[in-house]
Amino acid sequence: MTNKIIGFLTVVLLLSFTGCKDDAIPKPASQLRLDYPVAQYVSFSNHCPVAFDINEDAIIKEDKNCGFSINYPKMKATIYLTYKTVNGDINKLLRDAQKLTYEHVIKADDILEQPYINPDKKVYGMFYQVRGNAATNAQFYATDSTKHFVTGSVYFYAKPNFDSIMPAADYIKNDMQQLMETIQWTRDR
Repeated sequence: MTNKIIGFLTVVLLLSFTGCKDDAIPKPASQLRLDYPVAQYVSFSNHCPVAFDINEDAIIKEDKNCGFSINYPKMKATIYLTYKTVNGDINKLLRDAQKLTYEHVIKADDILEQPYINPDKKVYGMFYQVRGNAATNAQFYATDSTKHFVTGSVYFYAKPNFDSIMPAADYIKNDMQQLMETIQWTRDR
């Protein structure tokens, strides 16, 4: 009987030593650290009547009628640029550009408007920063008000959860502002 008691006490003693680990504590919530390279800009121009600077890491493709897709594969995002000729319809073009932005009000928490005026280059426009879980978080339009009109918007190929895409959204927003602020009309159309 003593052997059984000694064996029992040995097992209890061994279990008490192996069971004395720290309590499991859940790790605090965290976010991925996403670092993007410092943007380097290059001038872009072709046969279309508009030129601008783009990030050298972006891939630009001309679509029909002097529209462009500026792709950011690592961020799963694309900036879409649309060029239109003004034919006495500047008010309609402005309404359409503003309507496109304000269609996101349903999902947006806030829309920040930043006017842009460059009388030397004859470029006037508005940059919109859409905050919240909208499909696009940045849009703009630029015009000379008589001949040229350009709109731009960024779309991410991911669920529009703003907290998740915020680092990439900020990076591309800066690229869009650079693009808008460097627009030059290269000729009359």
